[in-house]
Parts: sequence; C-alpha cells; structure tokens
Amino acid sequence: MNQLEQLKQYTTVVADTGNFQQLAQFRPRDATTNPSLILKAVQQPAYQPLLAETVQRFPQADLAEVIDRLLVRFGCEILSVVPGRVSTEVDARLSFDTAATVVRAERLIELYQAAGVHIDRVLIKIAATWEGIEAARQLELRGIHTNLTLLFSKVQAIACGQAKVQLISPFVGRIYDWYKKQAGAQWDEAAMAGANDPGVRSVRAIYDYYKHFGIATEVMGASFRNTGQIVALAGCDLLTIAPELLEQLSQSTAPVARALDAQQARHAELQAVHYDEAGFRYALNEDAMATEKLAEGIRAFAVDTAKLEQLIRAH
Repeated sequence: MNQLEQLKQYTTVVADTGNFQQLAQFRPRDATTNPSLILKAVQQPAYQPLLAETVQRFPQADLAEVIDRLLVRFGCEILSVVPGRVSTEVDARLSFDTAATVVRAERLIELYQAAGVHIDRVLIKIAATWEGIEAARQLELRGIHTNLTLLFSKVQAIACGQAKVQLISPFVGRIYDWYKKQAGAQWDEAAMAGANDPGVRSVRAIYDYYKHFGIATEVMGASFRNTGQIVALAGCDLLTIAPELLEQLSQSTAPVARALDAQQARHAELQAVHYDEAGFRYALNEDAMATEKLAEGIRAFAVDTAKLEQLIRAH
C-alpha cells in the first residue's frame, strides 16, 4: 500500500489545486482553491477557454463579479470530480472588512446555488484576521460554512473555535519557511524534520487543543513543503495537499503511522483560553511569525487577484 493510501486510513485527503483535470487520479474527497492557484490554472492553455467564456457571458458585470463567477465555475468543475466539498476564497483585499466579506461570501453561495450546487458542498475561504473570523461567525449562523485560512497560530485557531467556524487551515510550510529563514546558517534540517518541524508542531498544538476541549471545528493542515511534514500529521482531521506532493506520496511505500490522536489529546493538560478583540490582537501581535505571515499572505493573494483582474480586462 502506498503512502497516500495509508494516509487515507487516518486522515481525509484534500487536493490543493485549481487544476481539476488532475484531480481524478488521486481520488481526494475535497479540494481547495485560492487566487494564486486559480491564476496559475487560467494561464494554462487547457483552462483559457473557461476564462474567455466566463468573461464573454457576462459583458455587463464588473470585475469583482466576473472573478466570483470564474471562481464558482472552477468550483463547479472541481465538484464534478470530487465527492465532497470545494473551498472558494473571498477577495483577500476584504480581509479587514467584516461586512464586505459577508456580502461577497453570500454572493459566491448564491452563484453556486444558481449552478445547482448544494450549500453544504461549499466552504467559503476567509483570511483569519479578527474581521474575517467575525464574518465567518455571522456566515455560520446563516448556514454558510467557512474555511479560515492564512492561519499561523493557536491564537487564531482559538478565536475560530469560539466563532464555531466549520474548518480551519493551519499552515505548515510557511511557518517552516519563517523559522528556517530566521535561523539562517544555524538551521539543522534533520533536527527540525518530521515531528520537530515548527509548522507540524503548530498544527499538532491546535489539533490537541480542539480535541481536548471538544471544539467541533475541523482541522485541515495546509501549505506543505515536503511529504515528511504530511506524514508527521497523519491523523489530522484533513490535510490539503498539492498534486506534486500527492504524486510523491503515491510513489512511496514507506510506512505511515498515526501521529495525531484525539484520545490522547483529551488526556493532555491544557488551559482553556478565551479571546475578546483586544486580547486577540495583542496575542497575535506577540507572535512575530504569525503576524508577518498573515500580512504577507494577504498581500500575496491580493497581488494575484489583481493579476487575475488584468487577465480578465485583456479579454
């Protein structure tokens, strides 16, 4: 049995891609997209007609609406391949605007429903800022399920749990990147691999906290740099994995053992924490890595959304 099949015994495998033509071979349950992945996809010849067709069908629509329609078109194509859910992201430039995030999320859901997709098959991806988490809280109360992304700290995860969001995507690779860069020449790759990887440790801490306190929010590890990080999180509720790493897992027969265990987490000695807005902002500010990576992630997604707008204008 290859590593991918072994992993599926412990964890729900999700594909992290906009490239729906690649999905079937890995048989993931769900799929996640983001502006960068959609931008990457529409620049490939296979997907350019889809972009052109979306633009031509809605000549009166503004840029924001065309992007939403394009995202939903990709989402619908993905849902024709995967049996579960697709995550579709709200414009990152709205990350500090609760009301605008709610409006865009509701429009995405309306577009999916108009295409015949049931609301439970869509997760609206929102950056885990205080404003984003508050938007997600409001959306969940309306029956719209959310996936809180750009999540780099237990602080953000706890606030998401309080908001009763459906799912969080704590990042692994970008945390690893930050610590490796900080350490410079002192970085010891072997010593910081597997269970000792700082990104892996972050997700494990979040998972243990949720399971210990019976928080229903699903934990989906994201942003992987290598298969070692993935294997070290076997047992996590879900893991969203890029196609090239899914390919590597499918080519290896090395053993995969459960690494995260809900039963063990229930017996851990942990302190419950509650954040109001001021407490959240201060605690996040105290975490230099999470503060920097959250800001950087929002900027990067905003840049790629702007590039997507340029492509649309060119049509």
